[in-house]
Formats: sequence, structure tokens, C-alpha cells
Amino acid sequence: MKPRTRMLVPAACALVFAGLVLARAQAGGSHYFPPVADPVVKEECGSCHLAFAPSMLPARSWERMMATLGEHFGDDATVEPAVAARIAKYLVDNAGDAGGRRYGEKLLRGVPGTAAPLRITELPAWVREHRKVPDWEWRHKDVRTRANCAACHPDAERGYYYDE
Repeated sequence: MKPRTRMLVPAACALVFAGLVLARAQAGGSHYFPPVADPVVKEECGSCHLAFAPSMLPARSWERMMATLGEHFGDDATVEPAVAARIAKYLVDNAGDAGGRRYGEKLLRGVPGTAAPLRITELPAWVREHRKVPDWEWRHKDVRTRANCAACHPDAERGYYYDE
């Protein structure tokens, strides 16, 4: 193989890989939400549940949630103040009405501009998307809660929420 060709092969492979990743994100379209990239956020939030993509809620929701960690859906999720500040900044900076607007815009449709919903599962778009799921499926032993996205969306941790 010629030296020039040897240099082009890795570059071509990188371009193909980037194209496949972009195509998958576009194919997921409104069903793709960039997963949490910050290791501290991923560790702290992901230790109890899926670390939800910040673009799934507006900034005001993340601010409200971070202000009430002592009563986090029935649990005490309090963390050190510096850790809480880091998590809050990441979530707010990447919220669906901020840096994650491109991804969260569709999910946040129908949410009043002053509302600060805490449950993704109560957003009008989420409810519409899941309206055909029968109640018995939510009660299945492998699902148990509407917040267990990974039970039905195996690639949720990677940001893909399309149906399998």
C-alpha cells in the first residue's frame, strides 16, 4: 500500500463512522436526546436511575429539581454543595430551552413558558407519544414505572428513545 493511501484509510474510516453516528441521530430525530456527558452528573444521577438527558426538561425545571434534592421523588438525593452546583450548571446549560434546544424543543411543546415540570413523564408530548401503551405494560415486573425508559428503549442510556 502506498504511504499516501495508508494515511487516507484512517481518515476515510473516521468520516464513515461520523456519518453513521450523524445518520443514527437524524434517524432517531425527535427520539434522540444527547445523553449526559459530564462524569459527575452521570455518576450522581445515574447511581439511582437513568441519568436523564438535560434537554428533556426546561432549565427552570432543573433549577427547581436541584433546589429540592432533599425530597427527590420520595428520596433524599442531597449531595455536597459544590457537587450540586456542578450538576445544576450542567443541567441548566444543556436544558431543552437552552443548549439542548435542538433536541428538546419537540418534547417541550405544550409546556407553558412559566411551568417547571419535574416529571418528564407528565410532559404533553411524552403523554401523547406513550398514550397507546396499556396500563398492564407499565405494571410489568421489568418496567414498574414510567420513568424506567431503558425497559422499553434499550439504547436510552446512549440517547436513543426510538421503539424497538
